[in-house]
Amino acid sequence: MSGAYCRSLYRFGGEQHQQGLSFEAGEIIQVVQALPGGWWEGEKEGARGWFPSSYVQVLEGETPPPQLPVEDLRDPLPPQWKCYMSPQGRRYYVNTTNNETTWERPGSAPGTPKNSFRHKNSLPINSVTFPLPACMSEQQLLKPDEWSYCDYFWNDKKDPQGNGCITGFEVLVHKQLKGKQMQKEMAEFIRERIKIEEEYAKNLSKLSQIPLAGQEEGTLGEAWAQLKKSLADEAEVHLKFSSKLQSEVEKPFLTFRENFKKDMKRFDHHIADLRKQLVVRYAAVEKARKALSDRQKELEVKTQQLEIKLSNKIEEDIKKARRKSTQAGDELMRCVDLYNQSQSKWFEEMVTTSLELERLEVERVEMIRQHLCQYTTLRHETDMFNQSTMEPVDQLLQCVDPAKDRELWVRENKTGEVRPVDIEI
Repeated sequence: MSGAYCRSLYRFGGEQHQQGLSFEAGEIIQVVQALPGGWWEGEKEGARGWFPSSYVQVLEGETPPPQLPVEDLRDPLPPQWKCYMSPQGRRYYVNTTNNETTWERPGSAPGTPKNSFRHKNSLPINSVTFPLPACMSEQQLLKPDEWSYCDYFWNDKKDPQGNGCITGFEVLVHKQLKGKQMQKEMAEFIRERIKIEEEYAKNLSKLSQIPLAGQEEGTLGEAWAQLKKSLADEAEVHLKFSSKLQSEVEKPFLTFRENFKKDMKRFDHHIADLRKQLVVRYAAVEKARKALSDRQKELEVKTQQLEIKLSNKIEEDIKKARRKSTQAGDELMRCVDLYNQSQSKWFEEMVTTSLELERLEVERVEMIRQHLCQYTTLRHETDMFNQSTMEPVDQLLQCVDPAKDRELWVRENKTGEVRPVDIEI
């Protein structure tokens, strides 16, 4: 086939020009490099252009290939592949084994933009970016050897009550809410104990006033009277015990619980709002990433159209596509920056708040321990007072003497000492 015509690009003084190059079948062309799609870049009569290899006989030149792009030096290609630059500044790849050429980077998925956004050394999970396993060893615990809340509740967890997930912070909140409920139940237990003490004191006082066996006399009568009096004293001891239980145990339980409830509500809402904001920011990043990918694909299509057929309209379209791609890239970076700011704020508040929850839990446990110790102290005091009320009874019971009682009774109730005698005749 003769008189074939190739529309090509060449450069003079840095400007691009169109030129129609005529050539005959079998004509020798000085080849510079192979291009995708069965084309060769070469020279004829000092003009550089692209030539279909099927129409001409080619004579390979000794021109060395361009230097590899920086990105390929950082991320090497497979051994048989090399990267070159087209006259339009677009990278393409050549298989040195079979001379296969492609616009797509070997190993990458077809159609994937070369500059598409990827997470570097991180993995997004539920809108939170975590380090990849290979980078996890670089992290150190914030509070080593303390099993602190701030080190172990960053991930989400499957909800045992359903199919969804709960955040690590929600696990902490549930722990605190459970502690609050336990404290409430302890206060209810102490309230029941107070009722029992009050009822017991009331019954003891009532029993001490019943005049049963009130006519018993002697040392036994004194011991019996002291025992009945000790019931009234014991009733007073238990009444004081119930009063102290209320003021020194139950009331502090309830007061601490109310303050604890207010703190928990404030912390829970604050962290939940920050996490929601993080989800919104991450969605914006994904949206901007997709927009950039679409703009890059659009630019790629326009560039391919220019390589097939050069026109002013296509060049203008490419300029617009580049502007859109740049704007999309700027928007992505803006969204990433906002996301990182939100995640940094969430991270700081998570550390601060988890440490505050840790402090509250220590306070709660210590407060309960102290007041339960106060309960046992009061109980021991009650036993001691009860024992003191019984000591006089014990002493009097030790002094009970039937002989003495008989003497006292006889002295008081005797009717005469003279005994009767027999009749004498």
